Amino acid sequence: MVSNSTKYADRAIPRISLHDFDSRIDEITQQLVQAAENEGFFCLIDHGISIPTIENMFSTSANFFALPDNVKATAPWSPKNVGWEKNAQVRPSTGTPDMKESYQIQWGSNMTNSWISSNHLPEFKETALAFMHQTQTISEKLMTCFARGLGFPDDFFIKAHDISRPNSQSCFRLLHYFPVDPAEPVPEGYFRAGAHTDWAFLTLLFQNAGQSGLEICPGREAVTSFGVGDTWTKIEPAPGEIVCNIGDLLMSWSDDRFKSTFHRVKAPTDPEIDYYGPRFSMAYFNQPCTDCLIQGPRKKYPEVTGEQFTRNAMARNFAALQAKKESLMKGAVSQTTTEITV
Repeated sequence: MVSNSTKYADRAIPRISLHDFDSRIDEITQQLVQAAENEGFFCLIDHGISIPTIENMFSTSANFFALPDNVKATAPWSPKNVGWEKNAQVRPSTGTPDMKESYQIQWGSNMTNSWISSNHLPEFKETALAFMHQTQTISEKLMTCFARGLGFPDDFFIKAHDISRPNSQSCFRLLHYFPVDPAEPVPEGYFRAGAHTDWAFLTLLFQNAGQSGLEICPGREAVTSFGVGDTWTKIEPAPGEIVCNIGDLLMSWSDDRFKSTFHRVKAPTDPEIDYYGPRFSMAYFNQPCTDCLIQGPRKKYPEVTGEQFTRNAMARNFAALQAKKESLMKGAVSQTTTEITV
């Protein structure tokens, strides 16, 4: 059984309106910087993407995941960080695969042979790209504010995440977490998505109302640390809201001033309060062009390129995962030895 002893606390997650952005940019910048320095999470309202548009993209996503696995596999996962995967992502915090499937989409040539055919889903590509463009527009508004907050030129982060360039890495991820039977005990080691931070600049997450499970745990002090606290806060989905979190890249770029906060999608354990049905979400990850130069205003960390930052993040993640696997193996050996000697 999964332990149900998680400690929870109610935290006020900032809700920031982008209404009249151009005339309110100084006020919005102040609100975003305050949220980034403290919670590392915030919710956007009045952002310009209508609820029907979001619902249509969710419907498009559900149509993709309803396809047979052998059809989804025609858009296979690629080392270019695109394509479909199922039960393949393992977090260092758990050492076991997340119980989900996802389809990751990028801009440009990285998607060659990775789009699902229009024979299976007519207009899927057009719908996804249109939604990605809308989300990119919002991202660039936030980038302008964070650039101002850190003393960079307004277009500093926008240029570093230029989606028109062939070495752009930003991506859109459709996610489907599998339903859980409330009549059966949740197996040990079952995680919809284990605790993690996002390695990139900024994540914009769309959730379906009623499909709960997202939780956050602030407290991380350095981008090079995996230290996660033990008191979590539930983030309930609200129609039309975009939940945003600071990523490791922006934490590093701010010299650890802004916080990349641990978060997870909890496995349901209590039929009275938890959501057991299928959970769909959509995440837009702002990831740097491979050749952009990354260093904070105070130069706390050495200057690296976008490609180097990505490689270093993956190396830290792999090392942490190997340490977790070794810990799990030692625990299993210790348990077996105890059973033999008892």
